Amino acid sequence: MTLSLFDDDPTTAAAAATVTSDQPFDQPFDPRPGAARARLQAFLPQSGKRYAAQRNSDFGPGKHQKVSALSPWLRRRIILETEVLEAVLGAQSAASAEKFIQEVFWRGYFKGWLEHRPEVWQRYRRRVTDLLGQLETDAALRARYEEAVAGRTGIACFDAWAQELTTTHYLHNHARMWFASIWIFTLRLPWELGADFFFRHLLDGDAASNTCSWRWVGGLHTAGKTYLARAANIREYTAGRFDPAGQLAVTAPALEEPALGPRTPPSFADADLAGRRVGLLITGEDCAAEGLEADHPGLPAPAALAGWSAPVPRSLLPTAPRVEQFTAGAVEGAVQAAEARHGLEARRLGSEASASAAEGMAAALADWAQAHQLDCIVTARLPVGPQRQAVHRAMRGLATPLVELDRHYDRLVWPHARAGFFGLKKQIPGILRDLGMP
Repeated sequence: MTLSLFDDDPTTAAAAATVTSDQPFDQPFDPRPGAARARLQAFLPQSGKRYAAQRNSDFGPGKHQKVSALSPWLRRRIILETEVLEAVLGAQSAASAEKFIQEVFWRGYFKGWLEHRPEVWQRYRRRVTDLLGQLETDAALRARYEEAVAGRTGIACFDAWAQELTTTHYLHNHARMWFASIWIFTLRLPWELGADFFFRHLLDGDAASNTCSWRWVGGLHTAGKTYLARAANIREYTAGRFDPAGQLAVTAPALEEPALGPRTPPSFADADLAGRRVGLLITGEDCAAEGLEADHPGLPAPAALAGWSAPVPRSLLPTAPRVEQFTAGAVEGAVQAAEARHGLEARRLGSEASASAAEGMAAALADWAQAHQLDCIVTARLPVGPQRQAVHRAMRGLATPLVELDRHYDRLVWPHARAGFFGLKKQIPGILRDLGMP
């Protein structure tokens, strides 16, 4: 579970480089790699024991100095997990940085876990659709839901976090856990509606991390194990800003669901692209194309470039505009870097208003592939989530096949995400060695 914030103020990478570890980490950020690396360098001095000791404290908006604030960039792979891990291990011992290293691997764990169980994502999406329909017909449910998302429940900490989320698109990780627990066990609202609220507003909103985290709080991810928000814990870790004594549920009975089907381990295959004319498609799921080429040294130089510029809906309800702006900026930055590296002019798919619909994107992809006589379209592997669904839907019926390329990091991490995090945690030292890190 990673933390951070984006403000769409047009800061430059040079300005971002002035950030120091003593300044608030929720200053305006931009989606360019230079800003991510400046943030990483500022965080390195406190990525060890200071992070482990202080990471759970939520001091409020503008005072989130104790966390890395890297998650928006990691979420879009504007900066890669391997770069972050290598930098931290260059600044700290593995023992000192253990807690932060584990936080990086939690993201990969949830991604891999959902790849093993795509049924969980499909169930969640169907349930959100059904519940949004219920909000139209159930006035009592709608009133309770609207009070919660507007921050009008009368529980001061919860209301403050709801307003912080919708205005800054950030919540401290501990606050996310408290919020989800209060939503489920105190307000007794469906967890899927809370997860949808987060997913639409969090800058680092991720299908796997968000869905699995809400399920974990509710006792579905680890069957029967729930997370109960306690007034004393909130008081301690918000430095006394909030004390909801007497306002919170005192029990957290685990939620239940029908049994899941069998686990389907993700497959990894190496595509033989030698001599083929390939087009590189960049999406908001992976904006480090040069890193993709490093993971696949035999990948032919692309004959054509394209960026998926169209917003991908996260829900039937609208995604926060600033979240979409960050994603679009990340894709554009990656496209521009690829243009400079390969000397090609890229196609911005979805920049035309008519291309926002699935049929429009399919036509745009087909036109791009035909214009450049492509043998295949390559892209970084699309994990379970809306972008994968959108691309696969647009590719239906196209003569040009889609080839998804795996990251070496994912190949090492995902197979160990079969059950609980402990199974992956045991493998972290070996994975770091396989990645060539101390």
